[in-house]
Amino acid sequence: MADGKRVSNDMSLSEKTYSDFRLEVRNKGGHSARPVPNNAIYHLAGALYRLSTFPFPFQLNEVTRAYFQQMAKIEKGEFAADLAKVAEGSEEAMRKVGAMSPPMNAMMRTTCVATQLEAGHATNALPQLAVANVNCRVLPEDSVENVLEQLKKVVADDQVKITTKTNEGRSPASPLRPDILKAFARISDTMRPGVVTVPTMAVGGSDGRYLRVAGIPTYGIQGFFLDRDDVRAHGRDERMPTRSFYEGQTFLYEFVRALSQ
Repeated sequence: MADGKRVSNDMSLSEKTYSDFRLEVRNKGGHSARPVPNNAIYHLAGALYRLSTFPFPFQLNEVTRAYFQQMAKIEKGEFAADLAKVAEGSEEAMRKVGAMSPPMNAMMRTTCVATQLEAGHATNALPQLAVANVNCRVLPEDSVENVLEQLKKVVADDQVKITTKTNEGRSPASPLRPDILKAFARISDTMRPGVVTVPTMAVGGSDGRYLRVAGIPTYGIQGFFLDRDDVRAHGRDERMPTRSFYEGQTFLYEFVRALSQ
């Protein structure tokens, strides 16, 4: 990242599946002056609370294992040792690292989180409808169908109807080609000496998944050197330094030129 804060340049070889689920509770409602325990909002709130405390199981693949192996060489001290243990498959280390780092936690497991809420129609009426959108990022080895079944078990309330809104399907990982990784590492080190290249799995999503599904290996390159303590992706104030923007264009040009020679 910029000003020496970034010590790695990431290349994405795989990504999670993006999926949305609708949690819906319907109720006959009534007047707010005569409340009853059977409240649509309460049912939904309970379901979301149970979801918030449920961790999907850890699971590594070839790409994420290589990622943690490389990151163990970059970090220092006890954290580096924990990352090395993660790469070896230690669940104890995975729990420890996951608790310390939300981004790394997301690389090791399927995740689901509530992102939108809608409920009620008036301030003086019991809600007849309460809805939540739950966004899940599913590991390549997992499936949306399995996540749906897990959500039903976690919610454990027959008043909460769960339906799949978005299911992009699985996307295979691209191979770890030595020629591509070598060119990526060389240009990274030329532009930012000492920067280590790291193969990674994107916890978000990209158009690259459609190419992978079609059988075309796809590699998502970074090239933008940013401050890792100032990541505002998808925020209303999303930004990057002007210098980083132009560095990214230079990196892409040099990388494509290297591969075409």
